[in-house]
Amino acid sequence: MRNIHLASAGVAALLAAAGEARAADADAEAGATTSVEEIVITAQSRADVVQVGAFRNARVIDTPLTVNVITRDVIDAQAAMGLFNALKNTGGVTRSQLNGATYDNIAIRGILVENRGNYRLNGALPVINLVEQPLEDKVRVEVLKGASGLYYGFVPPSGVINMTTKRAEADPTAAVTFRGDDNGTRIASIDLGQRFHDGMFGVRVNAAAGQIASFQDYVKGDRQLLALALDFKPTDKLSFRFDGEYIAKDIPEPGALALPAVVAGVVTLPARPPARRNLSGKWAHYDADARNFLLRMDYQFNEVFALKLEGGRAQTNRNRFFSQFQNYNLTTGAGTLQVSLADGQKYVNDNGRGELSAAFDTGPIRHQAVAGYTENKRYQNGRVNQSFSFAQNLYNPVVIPGPPRRTIGLQDAPSTIRDKGAYVFDRIEVGDQWQAIVGLRRSDYESVARNVAGVITRYAAKKTSPAVSLIYKPRPFVSLYGSYLEGFEEGGIAPANNVNAFEILPPAKTRQVEAGAKAEIGKVVASLAGFEIKRPSAYTNGANRFVLDGEVEYRGVEFAAFGDVSDRISITASALMLDAEQKRAANPLVIGKRPENTPKWTASLFGEWRVPAVDGLALNAGVFAMGARAVNAANQGFIGGYATVDAGVRYTREIDGRTLTGQINVENLFDKGYWSTAGNNLLGVGAPRTVKVTISAAI
Repeated sequence: MRNIHLASAGVAALLAAAGEARAADADAEAGATTSVEEIVITAQSRADVVQVGAFRNARVIDTPLTVNVITRDVIDAQAAMGLFNALKNTGGVTRSQLNGATYDNIAIRGILVENRGNYRLNGALPVINLVEQPLEDKVRVEVLKGASGLYYGFVPPSGVINMTTKRAEADPTAAVTFRGDDNGTRIASIDLGQRFHDGMFGVRVNAAAGQIASFQDYVKGDRQLLALALDFKPTDKLSFRFDGEYIAKDIPEPGALALPAVVAGVVTLPARPPARRNLSGKWAHYDADARNFLLRMDYQFNEVFALKLEGGRAQTNRNRFFSQFQNYNLTTGAGTLQVSLADGQKYVNDNGRGELSAAFDTGPIRHQAVAGYTENKRYQNGRVNQSFSFAQNLYNPVVIPGPPRRTIGLQDAPSTIRDKGAYVFDRIEVGDQWQAIVGLRRSDYESVARNVAGVITRYAAKKTSPAVSLIYKPRPFVSLYGSYLEGFEEGGIAPANNVNAFEILPPAKTRQVEAGAKAEIGKVVASLAGFEIKRPSAYTNGANRFVLDGEVEYRGVEFAAFGDVSDRISITASALMLDAEQKRAANPLVIGKRPENTPKWTASLFGEWRVPAVDGLALNAGVFAMGARAVNAANQGFIGGYATVDAGVRYTREIDGRTLTGQINVENLFDKGYWSTAGNNLLGVGAPRTVKVTISAAI
């Protein structure tokens, strides 16, 4: 395992960097104990605590997997408004298929993040990522990379993206914010929070509304958010939490650009069109809304046993005009705009979990054991409609009349997935230096789908998957770890533009090994890890059919660092070197090739400097880069690598006892032109220079 050996070679450097910087603080922490509930309340905005999966409430250095945390401070400094804008600070994160105008399709380490299972709210509810996930009501976003099947069941090993909501704090919160950019976005939001009756009750409300606009022509619409977070702690042992979100977005979806035809085994890409060019029309609306509800109860029986119950529902509805420009002549630009109508689409996730935890000793060994059961039901009606074709030109686009009128009735291709699982895991501590985490999950999975012709496909499986990790801490602020995990993932659902549209593929087994080191260097958390992931692969073959017929191996070395270098300087850095290769496949053309849309490397560095000479003034800058990516599984063409630079300035003042902040951010400062996405036979163009303005005031 070449790359894991490279990671091990770098461990000594990471340990040396830690030095004695944390010795005094860490020795004090080693003798302290903190209850789970105290960690939950105080750690929302901390970058050194994990709030996702089986590691909820654990410190990052006690987590034997790669974890990236994007705090509210980073989100605010970058004026990030969507998930990709926050996660571009994370190694190996790329956009896939779409350019983000409607929502973000995200891949991590070259593996697509499944839109119905891998996006979580407060570490629990699987929200449906088919509408832009708002950040106004989030205090942090984190990525737990790799296989997460022990806690989350059938999910791909790309990782889990977790969004933690803001909650009422000890001091009241009251602020209004205005955001705008030079594309035409105008969003106003309000954030209100307060605790009552000596902290027994807590209420946090976030609301946002306004006009949104992409950098592409005709792409202007509206967006709303209403979020409510409630806390109730009637006794020291019992607490309740509720989260509710309403999200809505209605905006024309720009036309997607399909790959040109393969000629003599090569895909010759067209000249990159201007970033603002839109081959579709104003009528091509993507109208979606989401309703997410999550309720959680915690009860502490005594010093040993605690119970957690949580349940929720996520529902997304959308109407969509999906436009794809295809079958075009590279010389003249003449081709066809294929428009598919999909009205009345409905996606529902129902999720429940019960967990009994116990903390106890057996001689010199300390245990934190958990036994749990979870059940998730995912339904979609798969509703599709008819398609229309229009003549269009890539180089000299014409206005497409519309919208097209529906002339046939709706067609349904519904599917239902039930993913049940019982699991146990135990964090075993021997002294202050050794920890082991062992876990086992028994999954009961069933998927049932019916295509538009009425043919029913059913797949059922009962699978057992283990997870084993070992952590050694030579000092309280340094950890070395190794882990082995197995999991199962859904084989995938064929996209709407495939000949087997909406077909559900059977589940697939994944295996992951990871080894690395983590350290807390002052207030900076740094990590270095090597990993290997083996998973079956699904892709669109030459017959435009979505198939699962091979295995891909991902080997990589990943570095991350985030936190305060000093009282004046904060950094967020990441780097990934990735060797991904198709090992087995029914199609010999893809064997030995790199998976589509998978770069060999990515890197990012973002920093903020709070200027000492001017109180309240902060300057920031970031560089975000990645290597070339294959446009298809056979590697018959590549989009080039790129690097973009962002910069920003923020000034905060106290006026009559209230805080006022003004901020300007410039993304893609040097107006770099580049291909931003590939995958599923599609291409996307990156955003040009964008200027964003933010004004926030306490009220």
